[in-house]
Amino acid sequence: MKSFRENIWQEGEYTYMAAYGFTPNIRAYLHEDGAEHDCLLIVPGGGYCMVASPEAQIPAMEFFDRGMNVFVLTYTADITMSVPLLMQPMNDAARALRFIRSRAETYGIEGKKIVMCGFSAGAHVCGSLAVHHRDVKDPNPAYNQISARPDGVILAYPVITLGEFTHIYSAQALIGRDLPDDLKDYFSLEKHVTEDTPPCFLWQTRDDNLVPVENSYLFANALREKGIYHAHYVFPAGFHGLSIPNEAFFKGDFSDSTMEQLENAIEAVKAGKGINVSPERVAELKAQFPDKNSEEAKKTEEKPTEKEDSNGPLVFRFPDDPVKAFADVAMWPDLAMVWMSRI
Repeated sequence: MKSFRENIWQEGEYTYMAAYGFTPNIRAYLHEDGAEHDCLLIVPGGGYCMVASPEAQIPAMEFFDRGMNVFVLTYTADITMSVPLLMQPMNDAARALRFIRSRAETYGIEGKKIVMCGFSAGAHVCGSLAVHHRDVKDPNPAYNQISARPDGVILAYPVITLGEFTHIYSAQALIGRDLPDDLKDYFSLEKHVTEDTPPCFLWQTRDDNLVPVENSYLFANALREKGIYHAHYVFPAGFHGLSIPNEAFFKGDFSDSTMEQLENAIEAVKAGKGINVSPERVAELKAQFPDKNSEEAKKTEEKPTEKEDSNGPLVFRFPDDPVKAFADVAMWPDLAMVWMSRI
């Protein structure tokens, strides 16, 4: 396997105010057999506040082992929730797609499909590009000659709407805390499906504890109304963020290579160099990300198997054998491979 990292923006092209020295990038997992392979571009979630590691390397290796050449996009997020992201994550995704397409021969994907796979807020990034790909103008005119429309999108437990069933923290990080109506409408993806939307594969669990399952139903219904080829699976049980629920996932056996921007931002906030970060948010972040040797950090190392709601009663108990408990959810890559073979 050939693996490497490439920044997708060149100096002067990337101007997000709260980057803290970070540049969006792709990490490659490529076959070295001289053959051409279908391509998967993975976009992890993280509530638009971070780019979550469990949704990066684990699905990358799952689909690499199934014969695909795979890239993971580490896009712009903002843990401080102080500088609205707006179009930047979608711009990152469009540039990544065009960047990969422009190097198709080098990357061993010439003439092959390029499918995007997003998780949670990362699925919102992919879905945004699926419905708004014609809106994305690249600062480099050469890239505007390359299509930003993916050949298909896989949306795992997706944030879709900024309306009634939204994940509020994703919405606030993306468009700001006042949630302007025009931006709420633009980024409510179910409202913008057209005949030009690419094929879609959606999956979620019925009792998703963070992003209401109505999100995937809203998008699936919009796809059906426009006649877009799609698959929609709802599994009966499972918590948000299951990625691919295999042994590696539950052992935490994955790289943290997507966490650079988060770490840079936290370091800046602790040093008093945060950009437009309110005192309240500074205090929240210091409590959430204590110094490694502090008493607070030692407490967070404890991993309880039970969670309680504000009233006290038990609402979730982690299964003794999670791989077995979520064996049905773990089948989604099989289903996705069948779907990809038909688009």
